[in-house]
Amino acid sequence: MLQVFNRNTKFLQKERAATDVENSRKVDYLKEEVASRLCERLLDINRHFPHVLDLGANACNIAHVLTKPNPDPDPSKLDSLPLSTRLSHLTAADSSGTLLYRDADLPFNSSISITREVLQDEEFLPYDENTFDAVLSSLSLHWINNLPSVLSQINRVLKPDAPFIAAMFGGDTLFELRTSLQLADLDRRGGVSTHVSPLADVRDVGGLLGKAGFKMLTVDVDDIIVDYPSTFALMMDLQAMGESNAVLGREMGAIQRDVLLANEGIYRELHGNEDGTLPATFRMIYMIGWKEGEGQPQPLERGSGQINIKDILEGGGGIKEK
Repeated sequence: MLQVFNRNTKFLQKERAATDVENSRKVDYLKEEVASRLCERLLDINRHFPHVLDLGANACNIAHVLTKPNPDPDPSKLDSLPLSTRLSHLTAADSSGTLLYRDADLPFNSSISITREVLQDEEFLPYDENTFDAVLSSLSLHWINNLPSVLSQINRVLKPDAPFIAAMFGGDTLFELRTSLQLADLDRRGGVSTHVSPLADVRDVGGLLGKAGFKMLTVDVDDIIVDYPSTFALMMDLQAMGESNAVLGREMGAIQRDVLLANEGIYRELHGNEDGTLPATFRMIYMIGWKEGEGQPQPLERGSGQINIKDILEGGGGIKEK
């Protein structure tokens, strides 16, 4: 199996980041926002989930969001219950125990039935087949080396006709930082080093879900743009999030000072806003796949459609004659 990321390095980065509790919480703005957008997709599924797995739970951001007021309340009801009432129990699993338990003493824990489990590695799921009624994952899968294997394992631990809903960073995430660092490296050192980790492309995700056995796939993309005062502030936040580079074979040690200074100037020249801030794009890939089960809607056989899409696009709209 091709190894891209050093899993032990990533574990240590997350552990170190979570040790500074105050700063770690301060930079949770991205994880909280993505968890919120992921949970909104749970709203579209009209069912109760007895047991849900949050894989790669980080600081239990999904659990926190689930206990907040319903983002899409029913206007016909006086009281709109939080999404946590849609499930009976949440198992939050992550390899970093320090990060997983960081917020265990916060009030939201009393509003949801939650169990925290420290995993040896998120790439190997220690759960029996047909265990969970849903699996959620927010901003964790982008550090997985063998994504096809993990998706197959997720499919295995789901019960029949149960959903997998996830969000991960996509290929164009931090393209501004990636390009400016490459140009700064070329200018100051005459070569290019890997400073920003490679990410999956949205075009590959649907195929990976299908090969893992998921049905009724939905994949969509959303860009979150955050403005920073400088590239130094951006990189400090990434470090505090536990999202620093963890590629195998990367150049060890800090980036050279002259490269960082050149990067700051190039970033401002190529991507800077008129107000002096620097935009950083985080491209989110959201995916939903269902484990096959009885009674699921099935696609019609190829060629069985009665309406010709060409006629619709050209202003016609006739029904096929048999």
